[in-house]
Amino acid sequence: MNTLQTSMTIGFVGLGDQGAPIARAISEAGYELHVWTRRPQSLEALTGVKYKAYDTLSEMAAASDVVGLCLTEDSDIWHIALDGGLLANMKPGSVLVNHGTGLPAFAAELTTIASKYQVNVIDAPVSGGHPAAVAKQLLTMVGGAPEVAERCRPVFETFSKTVAYMGTAGSGQMAKLINNALLMMNQKNIEDILQFGEHIGLAIPALVDVLRAGTARSYALEALGTAITTEKASHLQKLQLIDMDLFAEAVTLVGYEAEAITRYAVAGATGLTAVAQLVDVK
Repeated sequence: MNTLQTSMTIGFVGLGDQGAPIARAISEAGYELHVWTRRPQSLEALTGVKYKAYDTLSEMAAASDVVGLCLTEDSDIWHIALDGGLLANMKPGSVLVNHGTGLPAFAAELTTIASKYQVNVIDAPVSGGHPAAVAKQLLTMVGGAPEVAERCRPVFETFSKTVAYMGTAGSGQMAKLINNALLMMNQKNIEDILQFGEHIGLAIPALVDVLRAGTARSYALEALGTAITTEKASHLQKLQLIDMDLFAEAVTLVGYEAEAITRYAVAGATGLTAVAQLVDVK
């Protein structure tokens, strides 16, 4: 990585399941990493990499050229960016990046609000979960002004196998929601076919191996036993249902009819625990 790329200082908030590996990758690539956390113990996730921790969000914001947020909901982003004073303390011309999953309409709204502070906004949700984050193999879907997205691309490439520019503000979020919906639809297909296989007496683990090896293979199948286990399925199910609420709202806001897609994807999320138990992956 050349000096031009690493000359940007990167702020980060949200050292969770995906955020911590993302922040580590950024530091390991040679970028100067600045972090702020509500809980000091969260910094343990950065053990072994270089970073500077700040007592206040405003100090971290003022020291950063790009600030990445990896938080759970749009309301968290709103609280940090506006109520918490992040935007008010960021440098003119700097970039606020949202790596969380949320509504495309919120991404567009945040872009408009941030422009009053002379701050650029990029929505760059990621897909792949914790294992892909640790392996620096995330898929990052980017929405926002193309020149700003291109400026941030080298940072995104430190933790991504693919960085896909999708279009204007909110496009990254829409791509993520579509990706999630199709994953859950695939889960429903798997549930239906495995139930049929069980009904006719096939050995389910062997059938899963066949489907993974054949032309029916998919990420949803690959995730069984790795990202999706009987222990994790219930938690993942809740997150997927939240994602489908976002998808349904996003589709409604753009005036598109996708009730059949939503219904089928929700069924796939709802059946996730049953699939995990059927395969009996421990």
